Amino acid sequence: MLSGQRIPYGAEHSAAVKKEKALGLYQGILLTFILAMLANSLASLPFFSILGVMIIAILLGMTWKASMDIPVHAAAGITFSSKYILRGGIILLGVRLNLMTIVDMGFTILLIDALVIAGTLSFIVYLGHVLNVNKGLTLLIGVGTAICGAAAIVAVAPLLRGSDRGNAPLAVACIAILGTVGALGFIALYPFLDLTNESYGILVGSTLHELAHVVAASVPGGDISGESAIVVKLGRVLMLVPVAFLLSIIFNNSTQERTKIKDIPFPWFIIGFLAMSIINTAGVFTAAMQDFLTTSSVYLMAMGMAGLGLSMNYRDFQKAGLRPVIVGVLGSIFIVLLGSILLLLI
Repeated sequence: MLSGQRIPYGAEHSAAVKKEKALGLYQGILLTFILAMLANSLASLPFFSILGVMIIAILLGMTWKASMDIPVHAAAGITFSSKYILRGGIILLGVRLNLMTIVDMGFTILLIDALVIAGTLSFIVYLGHVLNVNKGLTLLIGVGTAICGAAAIVAVAPLLRGSDRGNAPLAVACIAILGTVGALGFIALYPFLDLTNESYGILVGSTLHELAHVVAASVPGGDISGESAIVVKLGRVLMLVPVAFLLSIIFNNSTQERTKIKDIPFPWFIIGFLAMSIINTAGVFTAAMQDFLTTSSVYLMAMGMAGLGLSMNYRDFQKAGLRPVIVGVLGSIFIVLLGSILLLLI
């Protein structure tokens, strides 16, 4: 640029805006990182050790959101953590899983998953009809509860028509809060449950909403609970595509709209999770590498959970009213009861 030549005001303004947005992105990511580190420190204390790093992280995020201001542009970084960093942590979590565990558990796990999804989704849809809750919102809460939390909500939302798609953020917030409460409940009840560590993991994996919630709640049962919980939860996640395709046929049948399998959004990070599991099963990772990757996955998921807490907007719940919350709460209670009954019968 020639000496004395001035940059047009518009260009200066555009550059300043881009710089501010980039700074906000880093601020949001840094905030979730700090909360994750704080959660890790608190998890070493006697009482907080029961909760675990991830549950503490989301509670810290919720507390920060409710009590302090968040810079506007920092929302991009918070969203980045709650989506991409959380998924990165889930991918690395595959290092904990030996796929031979799935072979050992066999057909029983898939049967429990299928019955839990069908029963819970049917119950929530019926309950939403009885309470006169918006059909789209009811369905999103249903798939989030029955299948795999936010990933299922994001996948199914595009299948809905018109304004119903706009209910996705509210459904995600509802599921995030209820999943956190559910994880806390399981952790508190663990000492009083007359279950083996494997059975406890199956119950957790078949009834909690998000994979991160499942991992957090399985901690009291050790590695055995963790592996069985992840396997069962993974079965529910893998059923997302056929369930979403079936729902697209049901909901779009009267409008001549058709959704092909390739058009259904799928949580592709699960493929990364499976890839890491396959590599681990093949014995590629050394013990030191496993420890490093497992620890990294915990920190990344803690950042994502902090991001979820920071993203929750309580005003959305006020606008929606009490009935959708009732649907979510009763649906969460139902899936736990159903999972418990199936565990005893099957």
